[in-house]
Amino acid sequence: MVKAVQQFMLGTVMNTEEQAADTMANMKAAGYDGIELCGFMLHPSSLMVRLMTKAAGMPVGRGGRLPWPRLVKDSGLKVVSLHCDLGSVERSPAAVAGEALSFGTDKIVITGMYRFPYGEAEAVKELAARLNRAGAALKQEGVSLLYHNHNCEFLRLAPGTSGYDILLAETDPEYVNFEFDSYWCADAGAGPLGVMDALGSRMKLWHINDRGTRQSGPCMTPILKSDSMELGTGSMPLDALCEKARDAGVEAVILESHRNWIDKSPVKSFQLSAKYLNEKF
Repeated sequence: MVKAVQQFMLGTVMNTEEQAADTMANMKAAGYDGIELCGFMLHPSSLMVRLMTKAAGMPVGRGGRLPWPRLVKDSGLKVVSLHCDLGSVERSPAAVAGEALSFGTDKIVITGMYRFPYGEAEAVKELAARLNRAGAALKQEGVSLLYHNHNCEFLRLAPGTSGYDILLAETDPEYVNFEFDSYWCADAGAGPLGVMDALGSRMKLWHINDRGTRQSGPCMTPILKSDSMELGTGSMPLDALCEKARDAGVEAVILESHRNWIDKSPVKSFQLSAKYLNEKF
């Protein structure tokens, strides 16, 4: 199984060519085989994107003007997929597919929808229909479409039903499959092991993260705030998740942590997480 890091985690340490090359060299040395790219980090990003990602604690950095095809090729890392937005795929499927193929990957990942009513069943059904159409268009270009979840897809719509259930039921496996993010599933209060069972072989890629807190010393309150953690240092059932991912034939496991890095360093963080991944895969 390919072990990779999501580019979104690395915005602050890929601002210059030298910094990006050093970061990817450190990834390779730590035992990672690949990188997952973000479309909006390969090109100059808008002010809105920069503000939104900064507010989320994951700034995209200033790497949008770097020569990414050369940098990735020189790194020796495999590109496992390219993250993109659904609107871009709908407008220009050939262009989106062409960029993915130029990096040597045949997978495009839709990373969720902004300002979207995931709590409305009919809206989620229409999203599934859009994904089917987009996936069909990409298939004609030799590229497959995956959907990446956050926590909003697990909003309860009816007893025993969530938006994610609808997406799984209403999308056609010929055109749409999934990149499962177990952290956001757990954050929503859903059970990631059960979701992996439901996905089965439709889970093509897996975003891995751990979840917990760095609290030390006396607690001022009995309620602690959880956040992303280095693999093996939190409370996620990672061993069981790894086993299910292996059984499902997942092609790549991709680290993406959301801030809260050890010593505030994404590089130190992915190096520490690599120790866990290297033991498991």
